Amino acid sequence: MFAPRRGHDLTVLGIDPGLTRCGYAVLRQGASQKPEVISLGVITTRKTTDLAQRLAELQQELTSLFDEFVPAAVAVEQVFFQANVRTAMSVGQVSGLALAIAAERKCDVVQYTPKQIKSAVVGWGGADKLQVQRMVQKRLGLSKLPKPADAADAAALALCYLAMLPLRQSISAAESKVKSA
Repeated sequence: MFAPRRGHDLTVLGIDPGLTRCGYAVLRQGASQKPEVISLGVITTRKTTDLAQRLAELQQELTSLFDEFVPAAVAVEQVFFQANVRTAMSVGQVSGLALAIAAERKCDVVQYTPKQIKSAVVGWGGADKLQVQRMVQKRLGLSKLPKPADAADAAALALCYLAMLPLRQSISAAESKVKSA
């Protein structure tokens, strides 16, 4: 259902939503099952710019990423808990942009909480930023730590998607069997 067919690659876009810094990572996994980094970075907006304009800039940049890399799957960090309501609202707005663009493009879209991401990538839901960066570096075979942390978090999202994919496929296959029975 979601896995690459023989001879085809699966391109996953991980998005760590943020109004000032929105991390992104494009990973491609082929038959070798080892993900390859295609692009990794951060989209930034100026704090002094009007909110609507900042969101428009992010929408334009995210759309460009979708156009350039044509991902089949998109993993977005889910706002699970945020002490700062203002930050949570802006993250939610950027997340909404990413989800809408992905749905419009018919991508497989999944949201993961920070604990789910850390558990899948590091093996412990309480891992800190540096531990996540180190595991992303190791799993992707990078010569140095991925920076900034927002880009590393986006790569961790894409890795989480790939790690969870076999389970999602098994559940989907079981559900199909139940429906056809």
